[in-house]
Amino acid sequence: MATVELRFSALPEHVRTARLVAAAVARRAGVDEAVLDEVRLAVGEACTRAVGLHQTVGISAPVKVLLIEEEKQFSIEVGDEAPHAVPGEHGPGAGPGDPDGEADEDEMGLAVISGLVDDVEVSAGEHGGSIKMTWPTTPPPTILA
Repeated sequence: MATVELRFSALPEHVRTARLVAAAVARRAGVDEAVLDEVRLAVGEACTRAVGLHQTVGISAPVKVLLIEEEKQFSIEVGDEAPHAVPGEHGPGAGPGDPDGEADEDEMGLAVISGLVDDVEVSAGEHGGSIKMTWPTTPPPTILA
């Protein structure tokens, strides 16, 4: 299992770099060429969401992206350190203190990611959250000598 870790300052201008790195590593891992645009878009959405959460809460920690190559699959995990409301509680991103539209924008980003990627896991808690996206890979062709 090979893993590439990318950390970047929570600034919108770094999202494009994360998308390009993700697409390059996905290609090398064996993700189908026809799916690479979806990889780029999904990573862009996840990173934009993480950057927005960091900026909204005022967190200076970097956004973390893990690119994980495993047998028969490739995963990308985008992590943030913003506190997320636990269902049923009022906290950042929930309840009366939520600025109009902020939660809706977050949900829209997650909907876009879910539409692009068949296998998505979203986790969130008071110490941050992550979005893990997984795609199947095809092994490189065997070259007979």
